[in-house]
Amino acid sequence: MNQLLEWLPLLIFFAVFKLYGIYWATGALMAACVALLIMHRLRTGKFKTMHAVTAAVALVLGTATLALHDERFIQWKPTVLLGLAAMAFLGSALVGRVPLARRMLEGAFDGELEVAPRTWLIINAAWAAWFALLAGLNIFVARHFSDAVWVNFKVFGLTLAMILFMIPQVFWLYGRAKPDTAEGA
Repeated sequence: MNQLLEWLPLLIFFAVFKLYGIYWATGALMAACVALLIMHRLRTGKFKTMHAVTAAVALVLGTATLALHDERFIQWKPTVLLGLAAMAFLGSALVGRVPLARRMLEGAFDGELEVAPRTWLIINAAWAAWFALLAGLNIFVARHFSDAVWVNFKVFGLTLAMILFMIPQVFWLYGRAKPDTAEGA
């Protein structure tokens, strides 16, 4: 259920775009991002940073899109969010004890992972570079292709790219997971 809620704004944007076009889809996305932010707050008692940032970017760029009747603003939303993610990954390597990639990927495993700190920094840099590449690619597609192609790229292309980037890392890290000794006792 949680995963469905996370994907809801994207799915709503896609469905409304197919039915009514980019401007209605933009308004629906704005409403869905705010609704997700509120639903998470009601369920957990706190705001999720990712939801708050996404809602803020969607509201600012969505308002510009609707007020100026110019879809270029909403097309920048993935680029802004991916760019912020790239900066967060880079910043985490400079500030703090643990790079963001390590915190994110280790959270998917029960036990500790046997990975050298230098390797975590390399993985973290790869994530930052990947997000930066996707940010640039989003604007390229938005500028050189139709709205329909861009929406399909945003919904399916970026999602597939993230999955294909993550899967090899998860399998590689799975081989480095320390067996949980508490289970065998």
